[in-house]
Order: sequence, then C-alpha cells, then structure tokens
Amino acid sequence: MSALEESVEFAINTQPRCACVLILDTSGSMVGNRIDALNAGLRVFGDELANDEVACKRVEVAIVEFNTHARVVQDFVTAEEFVPPVLTANGTTDMAGGVNQALDLLQQRKRQYASNGVPYYRPWAFLITDGEISNPQKVAQRVSEEESKKAVTFFAVGVAGAREESLKSISVRPHKMLSELKFAELFLWLSASLKAVSQSVPGNMVALDNNTGSWELV
Repeated sequence: MSALEESVEFAINTQPRCACVLILDTSGSMVGNRIDALNAGLRVFGDELANDEVACKRVEVAIVEFNTHARVVQDFVTAEEFVPPVLTANGTTDMAGGVNQALDLLQQRKRQYASNGVPYYRPWAFLITDGEISNPQKVAQRVSEEESKKAVTFFAVGVAGAREESLKSISVRPHKMLSELKFAELFLWLSASLKAVSQSVPGNMVALDNNTGSWELV
C-alpha cells in the first residue's frame, strides 16, 4: 500500500484502530476436521465483528499462517472489509517464522498509524497451534520484550497434541488449551474481547472476561 493510499484509507475512516493478527498453524497435522473447524471459526469471528457497528470500523484483522513456511494470508483490513480465507493444511511447522512475521507485520502497521496520526489500542497477536516450536529462545525473548514495552498482547492457544511446554516457553501470560475442536467458541470469545477493547478509550485498561467457557481446558 502506498503512502497516498494509506492517507486516503485513514481519511475515510478516522476511527482509532485495534489491530489483531491471527497466527494460525496450517501444518499437515491440522488436516481434516481440524482445519475445517478452524475455517468455520474464522467465519464466526468475521461475522461477529462485522455485526458490531463500532468494532467493524475499529478492529483490524490480519492473518499469518505457518506450515513449512510462514506467509501473510491477509494483510490488515477493518472488520467490515474482512473476508475469512479458506485455509488448507500441509507441510511442517515453522512456528517461529509465523510468530516473527506476525510481529513484523504489527510493527509495520503501527508505523503506518503513527505516520497518519491515527490513535490505536495495544495490538493483539493470537497464536493457535497443535505443534511445537523449535529453538524457542529467540522467539520467547522477542515476545517478552514486546510485552514489556506494551507493544503487543500475545496469546497462545494449543489444539490437542500441542506441546504445552513449548507454548509456556514463548508466552508471557498463561497459555490456553482448546477443548476438542471448539474453534467457534474460541472465536466468539476473541471477538467479544476485541469488541470490548474497541469500545474503550485507547490507552485505558479493559477488563476481559476470563471465563473462557467450554473451549478452555487449562
């Protein structure tokens, strides 16, 4: 996106922004019912945000998938413009690449906000995986540094089979585990949380609903 396109975008919609990047595991172990349930959850997520008159203009969604490689599936768009992609599962698990690319994408978006005078909330990064991370030290250090600067709120959610020690190693806040394949319930919680944030004043603390319900095991 050019600087002119950015200026036009933010001139049309002058609302503060709440950026959320989804970091989604699409490796081969997610094939079948898992990837189908994840795709269904994304549709629930998009519908819930789009139906909220505040969140649809303030919440921005991006998606980074990781399998053998990490790639940006969806760059940041407002919730009213978000069209959930149809993800497919294959390959191995480059979780480190996925997390790093997502954090890079957030940094870039925050620079765009700043250069256009757009106020923004603390961004969210939301990792969902059924795998483990190789050599987590550098990723863990980066996430910890970003959290300490209040540059991101990082969540890690494990699908059955995920190495919990791996999730613990890279997330400052406690990880969560998905009960069965309840992606719809997970994304309902996420959309409700983002809606609550988007209706607050940027910089203010927002109390989130910690009763995550039937999707949470731990």
